Amino acid sequence: MKRTTRLVSFDSTYQDEDAGQPKTINPPIFRGSTVLFNDYEDLTLANSGKHKGITYGTDRLTTQRAFEEAMRKLEGGALTRAFPSGISAIINTFLAFTGSGDHILICDNAYGPTARFCTEILTKYNIQTTFIPSASGKEIESYFQDNTKLIFLESPGSNTFEIQDIPAITTLANNRGIVTVLDNTWATPLYLDPFALGIDISIQSVTKYISGHSDLLMGTVTVNEKWADTLKQFYRTLEIYTPEEDCYTALRGLRTLSLRLQQHEQSALKIAHWLESLPIIDQVIHPALSSHPEHQIWCRDFTGSSGLFAFIFKEDYAQDKLAEFVNSLQLFGIGYSWGGFKSLITAGKYNRSQESRYAGKTVVRLNIGLEDPADLLIDLKSGFELLTK
Repeated sequence: MKRTTRLVSFDSTYQDEDAGQPKTINPPIFRGSTVLFNDYEDLTLANSGKHKGITYGTDRLTTQRAFEEAMRKLEGGALTRAFPSGISAIINTFLAFTGSGDHILICDNAYGPTARFCTEILTKYNIQTTFIPSASGKEIESYFQDNTKLIFLESPGSNTFEIQDIPAITTLANNRGIVTVLDNTWATPLYLDPFALGIDISIQSVTKYISGHSDLLMGTVTVNEKWADTLKQFYRTLEIYTPEEDCYTALRGLRTLSLRLQQHEQSALKIAHWLESLPIIDQVIHPALSSHPEHQIWCRDFTGSSGLFAFIFKEDYAQDKLAEFVNSLQLFGIGYSWGGFKSLITAGKYNRSQESRYAGKTVVRLNIGLEDPADLLIDLKSGFELLTK
């Protein structure tokens, strides 16, 4: 079955026609803390941790379970758990799979809050972090220590879009028993299969493309069979859960992911190619363009691209001129996040621990939404005219 068909064919297994509940296309939403047992025998099973059903409101109610199962199947993993935000999914992955005295490696282009959690929080618990080059491959082995426990990758990074050589890294890591984690939000499971490349844990910021409407915060963690019990027990012990309404919204967004992502990809590529033709543009940073430094890796590992990319002007414009350009845009909202239906723009310089090919340069990032690309081109062209006056 094609993935596009699979996305609209996920059925909830938590509806019981025999109990008088109608079988709807989407699962019902349950709100509750107390869950009543059928009898004392079920209560006894719950007290001993052997009850197979839902025991309490924090025990992943039905809509959450339906969404997690849909994501598990889409990812091709052994177990998926939902978290209240993307960064929550990332933070709890670190907490579940590391301990005091461990050493972890993080690619230098990772999401800012990810890096800050490692340097500001994990250090309090005697967990050491080393940042590795954003485009790391087999040379990552030189960063290994005897206590290296986990490698965190983001490929491509969501601001400067460097790509890591995932198979080269996972081969080395697996030989050493090191857990590998990938933030796969940019490509989604549709355009990159982390588990086929040897990754142990795949993270999605559901806030982005899977939701698609910029109206919820959520993340998922999907693990392979080797690490399924670790995540399952950690999640249950902390009694983490995600609101039913959010899981319902995310599941609804999942149905249209393939169609939306195709449009994001096509529109972004059209705009990226146009930008490459402009004399005021120094570089367009899009993995699907042949000009991207890791384009060959993208061709090898990915089956498509999304709507998020960046560019750099040839001239280092003063802040007031850059502000004039950004503020003049009518169709691009100014704001964080991406993956939603509305186009967005941000701009900034990114400090890296390792040497960066974009050091000191203002990177303008575009989230290309679902507007007609012709209208977006007109909007950008008008803004560029202000810069060249």
